[in-house]
Amino acid sequence: MAHQAGGQRPTPRPPVLETPEAQAYLEDYAVFLNAVPFPSLVVDHRWDVLLANAAFRTLFRDVEPHPTAMPGDNFLRFVLFHPDAPTVLGEHESSWCLPMLAHFAKTVERDGHDHGLQAIRRDIAQDPIMEAAYRQGLPHWLRAVGEQAAEHDGAVRLLRHPDPRWGVTDCRLVVETTRILEGMDCTRLTLVLRETPRAPSRRRGHRRAASHLSVVSAVD
Repeated sequence: MAHQAGGQRPTPRPPVLETPEAQAYLEDYAVFLNAVPFPSLVVDHRWDVLLANAAFRTLFRDVEPHPTAMPGDNFLRFVLFHPDAPTVLGEHESSWCLPMLAHFAKTVERDGHDHGLQAIRRDIAQDPIMEAAYRQGLPHWLRAVGEQAAEHDGAVRLLRHPDPRWGVTDCRLVVETTRILEGMDCTRLTLVLRETPRAPSRRRGHRRAASHLSVVSAVD
């Protein structure tokens, strides 16, 4: 489901740190984040990445450069638009793309005036397959699996970690915030890796071979 597009380079994000105290808090929070052994990041409501720890950077270290969809810049754009996303994010369409599209749709309903969200929405609309997934495939998927499938917190999802110590494994997503992060409209997302590797899948080929979404064909 990843797409090469992503239109124009996103406009620079406005600063969310309006006070020296907030800046100092995030600087100390970054120290805390780097002490966490699992991939962890802080994002705003657009999924712009404010902070990411070393474990997060290691997880995506083999991802090729992309002009608009690097995981350390905007995680939503990475999931939706980077062609390398399926090589790291297992069961990419059902476990990552569709839940994040569902979350994005709710955020657009709440903050549709936001220029950053509008830019992502335009990039989705520019691709017919992605647009069909957003308008038709997503509602069909939610009816089939239930609204709870779109929740990130507590979800268990498949990863393909570049470190052979982890390999193909599950991670549990833990989503949380603090009073100060919440005041910045920011959230922390941690991918808690499981020690037990997944059994090898029979499905081969992690890279998206074509601009095709199974969820779209299901509603044709």
